[in-house]
Amino acid sequence: MKRSLHSIAILMWLGFVASGNCAEPVQVFILVGQSNMQGHSHVSTFEAVGLDPDAQELHASMHDDSGEPVVCERVWISSIGNDKSEKEFKGKLAVGYGAAGRGPKIGPEFLFGITMQQAIEQPILIIKTAWGGKSLHTDFRPPSSGKYEFTDEQIERLKKRGKDVEEEKRLRSEASGHYYRLMLEHVRLVLSDVKRVCPDYDSEAGYELAGFVWFQGWNDMVDRGVYPQRDQSGGYANYSELLAQFIRDVRRDLDSPDLPFVIGVMGVGGPTDEYGAKRQRIKPVHQNFRDAMAAPAELPEFQESVAAVLTEKAWDAELAGLKDRGAMVNAKAKELPKTLTREQRQNKIEEIQASIYTPRELDLLSGSSNAEYHYLGSAKIMGRIGQAFAEAILELREKQ
Repeated sequence: MKRSLHSIAILMWLGFVASGNCAEPVQVFILVGQSNMQGHSHVSTFEAVGLDPDAQELHASMHDDSGEPVVCERVWISSIGNDKSEKEFKGKLAVGYGAAGRGPKIGPEFLFGITMQQAIEQPILIIKTAWGGKSLHTDFRPPSSGKYEFTDEQIERLKKRGKDVEEEKRLRSEASGHYYRLMLEHVRLVLSDVKRVCPDYDSEAGYELAGFVWFQGWNDMVDRGVYPQRDQSGGYANYSELLAQFIRDVRRDLDSPDLPFVIGVMGVGGPTDEYGAKRQRIKPVHQNFRDAMAAPAELPEFQESVAAVLTEKAWDAELAGLKDRGAMVNAKAKELPKTLTREQRQNKIEEIQASIYTPRELDLLSGSSNAEYHYLGSAKIMGRIGQAFAEAILELREKQ
């Protein structure tokens, strides 16, 4: 019996499916930034997540059936910048891909990957490049913005400090875009041999650049030398311009003109309209910078391809308040006799803590493992941020 070409094509396709050769492309997500993208949330803070009635689902998603932190079966990661070297950390996504030292820790990648695995069926590859203490104005400076140039005011300050101006110019020129280039080099290295990181990679199916997350900002926000008008409206306008150019350059250099791009807007301290009396002095600076970070997402050219995620929404005000009371513990601890042994001193500190905190509050405090500028080293905060990044990319992909 003769078969039509259409019938033959269907049979060939069915045979192709049956042979297992219809694998879908690996979905590649690139996560870039400074110390908060590295992540300083210790795994010791995981259990405190479960103390929040509103975080039960989050807590469950972080653990497997045996109660251990999840190891993702369809998400692989390659990460550099975790420590001071360019050592690559790679494997299935699990805890331990946060900042190195006194670990294991997580950054946004942990819940980002878990959320993506729940949402899409394709294999997932995360490429993370993050280094602590790096700026956009110099370290991540996009190539199309040229080298960093000192203003006349900065040059005068350098002279007053007795600096060699020409040498300072040379050093700043060399530093301009250094971490942009390292980021790009590592992304290209991983993509040149995906199977090295993702053993189940099917070269015939290939990969797809599926999203980019930028989570940086602290070093620019606190740099009054680069942003002298930072407490005034428009004081961070140059950051907005640099970030918009960064997005354009990343898309050009990765040959992905519509790459979904998420900006993680700095949110340490929570919404500024909830700042207490002690924070009113820094409120204008924080809000001006957040506005500048989010601004590129409003540009006409980036509509439906760039989104700003307000990480202030993930802030834990209760935990932050408890941490603030820690100053009382420290003050009383300083008054303890120096003749106490280490064990005696520790016992006294525990007594002081018990006089300041309730047992429940002490349990909640175990949810913090770092300073405020690292989102309290809280897995709950960082987990919610990672979730929000993933959800924002998924929304952009749906729009596109």
